[in-house]
Amino acid sequence: MRTLAVGDIHGGLRGLIQIIERANVSSEDTLIFLGDYVDGWSQSAQVIQYLIELSKTNTCIFIKGNHDVWCQNWLASGVVNDIWFNNGGKETIESYETFSKEEKLIHLDFFDAMALYHIDAENRLFLHAGFTSMHGVERELHKENFYFDRTLWEMALTLDKNIQQGSVRYPNRLKHYSEIYIGHTPTINFGENQPMHCANVWNVDTGATFTGKLSAIDIDTKAIFQSDKLMDLYPNEIGRNKKK
Repeated sequence: MRTLAVGDIHGGLRGLIQIIERANVSSEDTLIFLGDYVDGWSQSAQVIQYLIELSKTNTCIFIKGNHDVWCQNWLASGVVNDIWFNNGGKETIESYETFSKEEKLIHLDFFDAMALYHIDAENRLFLHAGFTSMHGVERELHKENFYFDRTLWEMALTLDKNIQQGSVRYPNRLKHYSEIYIGHTPTINFGENQPMHCANVWNVDTGATFTGKLSAIDIDTKAIFQSDKLMDLYPNEIGRNKKK
């Protein structure tokens, strides 16, 4: 039995299916999805439907990302957020054209049920973006930080590797958890095409929404599984590359 953390999918169902196949996922495996299931490639609604079905055979934990919040709000109200529309929302709306009102309501329930973060029995934290409270996620004043914050990753990325976790100079934010798994900020922004490890933070977003691959990591062995580049799996689409 394994636990796999899966990075940002962004409507790339073909990449998600490759990950499931290449990791040889069985019903005994637990899957923790780090958010941003929609917006980018043309199969956002189909990704959500696939995940709903997958949750019937596997233990799945679904973390909510910022793009998921935008899609959730649209499903609930029909109101189109301009920022969302221009950052993959248009493609998501189009992916729902063949879905009935009843099916959309089932998807809305799925978004409503998503967690903002998850802490496992080994004190490993999973969330989409980050948090700012030095006291940990339970004391975070602004819940939007869970799916928008980038300062957690920036801090981990720039932390002096010579500073030990027991040092008074080690950031208090990082001391609360044995490991932290996030998405949100593509590692390809830093020239890396695989999940990055800085301090005790693992960034599993490898830029599938742009020119990268979809990634998953076994949180115990640190084995990495990747799809092909999403832009190769959707050769007739641009995805969000036009907005990068």
